[in-house]
Amino acid sequence: MRTLITGGAGFIGSHLAASLLDAGHDVFVLDNLSTGSIDNIEPLKPHARFDYAIDTITNEPVLAEHVDRCDVVFHLAAAVGVQLIVEAPVHTIETNVIGTEVVLKHAAKKRKLVVVASTSEVYGKSTALPFHEDADLMLGSTHQHRWAYACSKAIDEFLALAYWKERKLPVIVLRLFNTVGPRQTGRYGMVVPNFVRQALAGDAITVFGTGTQSRSFGYVGDVVRGMMALVAEPRAIGEVFNLGNNHEITIRGLAELVKTMTASNSEIVTVPYEEAYESGFEDMPRRVPDLTKAQKLVGYEPRVQLPETLAMIIDHHRALGKQDA
Repeated sequence: MRTLITGGAGFIGSHLAASLLDAGHDVFVLDNLSTGSIDNIEPLKPHARFDYAIDTITNEPVLAEHVDRCDVVFHLAAAVGVQLIVEAPVHTIETNVIGTEVVLKHAAKKRKLVVVASTSEVYGKSTALPFHEDADLMLGSTHQHRWAYACSKAIDEFLALAYWKERKLPVIVLRLFNTVGPRQTGRYGMVVPNFVRQALAGDAITVFGTGTQSRSFGYVGDVVRGMMALVAEPRAIGEVFNLGNNHEITIRGLAELVKTMTASNSEIVTVPYEEAYESGFEDMPRRVPDLTKAQKLVGYEPRVQLPETLAMIIDHHRALGKQDA
């Protein structure tokens, strides 16, 4: 199988690229390195079945050429991270909506399968837990820039499913829940790498909000395995799937777990949302996926739980620290 991964030098994209290569597939990565890193794909360069280009997906001649050459497009390129979304809402909306529109338009010319990476953020402020793919979405006011990402990804989903309905473009939409693992950067507010970095440095572990908000963190290897299984299943086409882990932990609990596992002396401190982001910032109090749909169709089950994932992330950060020393 010949695959194109937009955003393939990013955290999830680079793990997906490695797994596809291990499975014997050809991989081409297209990434402008705005949030990705060339270091993420450096180990992949010696592979004869791997190639990449540093460019944006809105460079349509380049995108069209590589869409034509592939069998499947994994569309992961996006503006992500709460901090980036709050600080640059125009960039967030334009990157996500226009980028997806361009990918779908060119894929539709030859009906190439497109896997659209969406997010659990689209469930918004809903309290109907666990979140099911057919549930109503409940987003906040358009005055709150925090919801720009969720809205843009919801539009991506609507557009992808419209291409399937109207133009018979095969698409699969995946709502990813707080995917974590080695190589994830804390640059744009990603909580796990930030906590690990702070704990290892002996700095204060900063919990935004009260810390009672909860998340379900899924290991990137499990998520990638689910993505690959769904691509191989024809009945997944035209459908939306949750992928992640359904074990829930509060952010305060996460901070305490990181502190324990790193044997850190760091203090855990809370920072009000208005200081961390902007006045009136709204958060999702809980985020737990219903994984039944993917389980029934392809047998998806998360195999790696949070403590094991954190151990890998901690080891990764310690190795980076030795390199920098």
